Amino acid sequence: MNSAPTALFDSYEQDFQQFISTIRKRLEGEESHERGEERKATLRRVDMELDEADEMVSQMEIEIQGIPQSIRVQYQTRLRTAKADLAQFKRLLKEQRALAARSDLLSSSSQPFTTSDDPYGSNSDRVRLLAGTARLEDGTKRLQESQRIALETENQGADILMNLRTQREQIENARSTVC
Repeated sequence: MNSAPTALFDSYEQDFQQFISTIRKRLEGEESHERGEERKATLRRVDMELDEADEMVSQMEIEIQGIPQSIRVQYQTRLRTAKADLAQFKRLLKEQRALAARSDLLSSSSQPFTTSDDPYGSNSDRVRLLAGTARLEDGTKRLQESQRIALETENQGADILMNLRTQREQIENARSTVC
């Protein structure tokens, strides 16, 4: 009996289990108590690890085709279990993303309303607004400078064409005089 297909299947399954273990720790362990950007980064890492785990399941599906019929049933059961685990963690990730989005919304809405003394909200909002305005002004200046350069280039091009036309006429006149 050729053990290579089962060895590869076992290897992929082991890799899959490592990914699932890491994902479980990130979604249900200490990292599940993170908030804000840290939580979003963790969820992005989990998403990438789920993609890798999904790839391992795909490899297992390919390898199961080469396993002899006599033992294929037990490997199909293991594959179904892996698919079920993958689907479970994909659902859990989706729920965790929804919770993170909800907590972001609630935390941003819990900030105090602005008063007439503070028209731009918190200091960081004002700084961001000023930075955005400065970037907008800088972009406007660069755009105006680009338009000015384009107009100058267009004028220079028109002058060159006028000079070439004049020179062509002079050459044609000189040619007609010589002939």
